[in-house]
Parts: sequence; C-alpha cells; structure tokens
Amino acid sequence: MSAAQDISTLPARPAPRAESPLRLLTFSTLYPSPGRPNHGVFVENRLLHLVGGGEARSTVLAPVPWFPFRGRKGPAEAERHGLRVHHPRFLAPPGLGMLTAPTSLYLAARSALARMMESGFDFDLLDAHYLYPDGVAAVWLGQELGKPVVITARGSDVSQLPGYRLPRQAILRAIRGADALIAVSAGLRDGLLALGAPPEKVTVLRNGVDLNTFVPPVSRPAARAALGLGEGPVLVSVGHLIERKGHHHVIAALPMLPGHRLLILGEGPERGALVALARRLGVEDRVRLVGAQPHASLPGWYGAADAMVLASSREGWANVLLESMACGTPVVASPAWGSREAVRSPAAGLVMERTTPEAVAAGVRRLLASPPERAATRAYAEGFGWEETSAGQMAVFRRVLAARAGA
Repeated sequence: MSAAQDISTLPARPAPRAESPLRLLTFSTLYPSPGRPNHGVFVENRLLHLVGGGEARSTVLAPVPWFPFRGRKGPAEAERHGLRVHHPRFLAPPGLGMLTAPTSLYLAARSALARMMESGFDFDLLDAHYLYPDGVAAVWLGQELGKPVVITARGSDVSQLPGYRLPRQAILRAIRGADALIAVSAGLRDGLLALGAPPEKVTVLRNGVDLNTFVPPVSRPAARAALGLGEGPVLVSVGHLIERKGHHHVIAALPMLPGHRLLILGEGPERGALVALARRLGVEDRVRLVGAQPHASLPGWYGAADAMVLASSREGWANVLLESMACGTPVVASPAWGSREAVRSPAAGLVMERTTPEAVAAGVRRLLASPPERAATRAYAEGFGWEETSAGQMAVFRRVLAARAGA
C-alpha cells in the first residue's frame, strides 16, 4: 500500500473486551526523541504512569520537525521505557511553521499511520497532546479513521496561540471536533470555555509528580558538596532558555539579593543574552548556567537548593514546581496559570502577585526569612501523586468510547 492510500479503507480490528487494556495512539510533537531526550518529558511521564496501571497500553506517534539543512535526521522508530515510539518527520519551514504545521503534521502522521496499520496496528482512541498543531491534525486523523479523539490542552495552546487569526480558527475547529478535552489546570479550563468549548466536554486533570524519583537528599550538605556549592542561599531556576521562562527576571533580582547564588538548568537560544545580562549587572560570579540536565539528575539539583524560582510568563501547569517540592525545596512562583493550584500552602512556598525582578527578590526574601520545614514541603507534594490523574484519564477515555458505541 502506498503512503498516500486512504487509511480509512483499512479494515478495523475488533475493539477489545471490557477487561482488555484500552489501545491508545498517543499523538504529540511534545515527546522525547533521540535528538531531544528532554523535550516534552512531561507528556511521557503522564503516559508512563497511565499505562503503568495496566488498564491501557499505548503506541506513540511523535513527529519531529524537519527542514533541509536545518533538521536533524534521527531514527524513525525508537523504544523508550517499554513503549514503541514512531518519529516521522514533518516539514517545518523557518518562519512559516505556525501556518503550515497542521497540514504538514497531518500528512506526515497519516503516512506513518498508514504503514503502521498495514502491518496490523490498530487502536481504540487517539490521545493527543497540545491543541495546535497537534490537536488539529489529530482531529483530522480521527475523522478520517472514525476514531474518537481526546485532546489535552497544556498552556500556550490556549493562552497565546488563539491570539493569531489562522491558528485560532483551526483551534476552534479542533475544539468542536474533539470528543473530549482535558485541561491540566482550572485556569486552562476557563480559557477553553472562553474559546467556546462546552463545559461538559472539558475535564481538569492536573499533572502529578513521580514521588519515587523526586525525593529529598539523604544529606543536604553532601548534596551541596557534590555540586560544588558552599555556604549561602542557593536558588535554582529550571526550564528552556527562552524569554517566557523568565530566567532574566531571576538574574535581575540578584543585585537585590546579596550573597545569593543562582543555578539555571536548561539550554536554549537565550543563553548568550542571559550571560550578558549577568555580566552587565555584575553578578556573573553568582550565576551558574548548568545547561540541560537528564531528567533523572534533577532531584540532586533541587535538593541542594534553598528555593526554586519559577518566573515564567505563561504555564499551563509547571511540573518543576511539584518536582522541587517533592525534593523538599519550597518554591517562589509567578502567577501563571496553574501556579496557585499547585502552591496552596505555606509549606509549598508562595506565589508572586506579578513577575518582575523586584517581585522575585521580595518573594525570595520573604520565603527564606521563615522557610517551611523541608519535611513539610515533601509531605505537601505527596498529595500530588499520579494515581488520581491516571484514573481520571481512564474515566474520560471510557466515557468517550461508551458514547461512541451508543451512537
């Protein structure tokens, strides 16, 4: 069969019996790949905990952007943590990707899915993450195959992208075409409702934290010594080095926080600008740009710090907040969507009223003047395990399938 053949003509396999695991096709460009092992790890973590319960299994279709002389050609398939992950490439012309991505993504996914189904693959439900372009392409695939589609909204796909005319039109169509929508915070749910999503279509299912991976250090002095940290307060800021992550606000707060040092974990295009800012403000000797770190190494950095600072301008639900708290480290968070839902107790830390260097400095001073017991911070985080979220996902999926069967 050629890649262009109509995948809707392929014979459907029988749906599983009620006691059989649900067969998911998880679809997202936000997923780790050999070339970007930390990219979208929050989607992978959510999925791993879901399938770990035994009620569902998943095959992952995670297309990667590509353009001649710019894209990195990686393996078309990989296996991560026991899941088969397919990485077809989709064309992403520089400067035009926002407009061309839905169609390009759909065509690449459609071709890859046709080959998979020709080899005997089938699934019950399309589990898509991020509304644009992923959710748009997922709805097209679902309509062609007659499969239900559930889209999880995660942040800027609701807060920012609808501000652009063509993406907004496509997002509105995806909202109408999806069988159900999941929001990772109540703020995102409100954003979906403002875009016209029917309330009964939207379920809030927060992210969780792996309480076995993210644990407090056995010895904080040893953890600090292992990272070459001496005396004095240490702050950590985690995230891709892009403007909206707000690392520049934390650097700019350091002149107002004498003796405090800052560790920035992440990589990205703003590295040079951040180094220049630290030098201009005379704090370069107190700023350490560590670079991107493997997910499994993050607990060591969180556990050694006195506070984690999140200065993002936009977040659906920032996993770094829960990760830090699970390691016993309280947080100072920007008032982005999801922050007040994650930080609801003094044991967790505090949420700033605004995101400025002055607000960061004031928040850090306030938190560290009377820090919570680290055991209390860990105990707070223990209320955010994955069990409730995974159960909620399964309830949404089974409700959608039951509605389709009834129809």
